[in-house]
Amino acid sequence: MRRAVMDEFYDPAALRVLSKRALSRLITRLETAGQEATVAGYLDSLLGLDGGHVLGLTGPPGVGKSTLTRALIHRIRERGQRVAVLAIDPSSRVTGGALLGDRTRLQTDPDDADVFVRSMAAGRRLGGLSEHALAVVTLLRAAFDVVILESVGTGQSEGEVATACDTLCLCMQPGAGDSLQFMKAGIMELPQVIAVTKADLGPAARRTAADINGALSLSKRASTERDPAKTWTVPVVEISSTEGTGLDMLLQSLEGHRHHLQVVEGVGRLRAAQQELWLEEMIRQRFGSFGLEKMAVPAAPDQPVGLSGKDVFQRFLAFSREFEAGISPCES
Repeated sequence: MRRAVMDEFYDPAALRVLSKRALSRLITRLETAGQEATVAGYLDSLLGLDGGHVLGLTGPPGVGKSTLTRALIHRIRERGQRVAVLAIDPSSRVTGGALLGDRTRLQTDPDDADVFVRSMAAGRRLGGLSEHALAVVTLLRAAFDVVILESVGTGQSEGEVATACDTLCLCMQPGAGDSLQFMKAGIMELPQVIAVTKADLGPAARRTAADINGALSLSKRASTERDPAKTWTVPVVEISSTEGTGLDMLLQSLEGHRHHLQVVEGVGRLRAAQQELWLEEMIRQRFGSFGLEKMAVPAAPDQPVGLSGKDVFQRFLAFSREFEAGISPCES
């Protein structure tokens, strides 16, 4: 008798031709059985792949992220690339599920097997990534050419999304504030591309773009002083998703950063650093500050289970099991 799809894992080649239903079932398993050793091992095997490019979209609610996502899906498909969207939505206090449901708002072609959209509840997070989002990003990155990670966009979400994507695009709308407000928020240090939405408003959008460029010039000066190796200049692109203006320039900017990352900074180095942050964040979400304190304890030289190595999900699983058993993963 054939095994159920829920009991199967797929190699990268099979992932790329998997049906939407089978992929949804596999994601459900990641969400419900993340503490299984086989699941953790499978995810770690996918981490070693180059996979697709992960684009993070963040910004305040109402800025037009979903409208931009829909426009980007259309442009990416025109290029013949496969695209997946993981939309992190606010959570229902009653059911814990996603409230907004980007699958209904994005209105993609249900017959297009090369477009996949998944909504995920933010859970107890005020914004940014839910507990299982990192696992799903890992899976989608192995299965698609481009993965769009759309955040809730409230407060700390920008920093969280930045740890899971290759390129972070910050969306701002006209009237968002002046240079001083941007600098106080510290947000200018995070994105690689900034999109000023609703450019059809004309002068208001141009003023906002000028304010952002002013804040970026100050931020870049401080960033260069800390790390002279940083050479990427953040472009500010005015776009109107409804009219389609500026989208080609935005795609060129996104592709430009992807090329810069591959040639100058190194995708592998970026993702290796991110994965260490993933481990810390997963421990924080599951065990709070006490878990982080245990994580920080130096491991004994002969300790077989520690927090070193590349297998992030298996390391987290080992940490969780020993922590819950009352044994510090870093103490013998």
